[in-house]
Amino acid sequence: MTVDYPTLAKTLAALTEGETDAVALMATVACEVHHADDRFDWTGFYRVTGPEMLKIGPYQGGHGCLSIPFSRGVCGAAARDQAVQLVADVDAFPGHIACASSTRSELVLPVFDGSGSLIAVFDIDSDQPAAFKTQDAEALSEILKSVFSAAI
Repeated sequence: MTVDYPTLAKTLAALTEGETDAVALMATVACEVHHADDRFDWTGFYRVTGPEMLKIGPYQGGHGCLSIPFSRGVCGAAARDQAVQLVADVDAFPGHIACASSTRSELVLPVFDGSGSLIAVFDIDSDQPAAFKTQDAEALSEILKSVFSAAI
């Protein structure tokens, strides 16, 4: 199954219309994205909770790491660089944190609120190698931008 991103974007826009609470938005996005594609084994957010620190937020799937410093792993790199991380083979990523041993590839996107501040990273793990494409990153980046533009 591949994601129908236009439909996913419309669904999320309808579900989140008028909502400004970031955690409520994260919970809705994590659920909808997780169930949109069989490639997605773990789908969730790590929230910026302090200087250079991420803490687990709303997610779907098995347990996640509770906290991740900006200096470690794929999520830390996405937060530190404020840039999408598209990792075809997590074992080849220096400093990868294995929250789940089954993870083979990962896509992590920075999430900004309405004022342009980094509030979280959106992490999608897959048990398939090279599960994510540039098109996934681009479509999800646009969805996150749209959904979180009103977040406070």
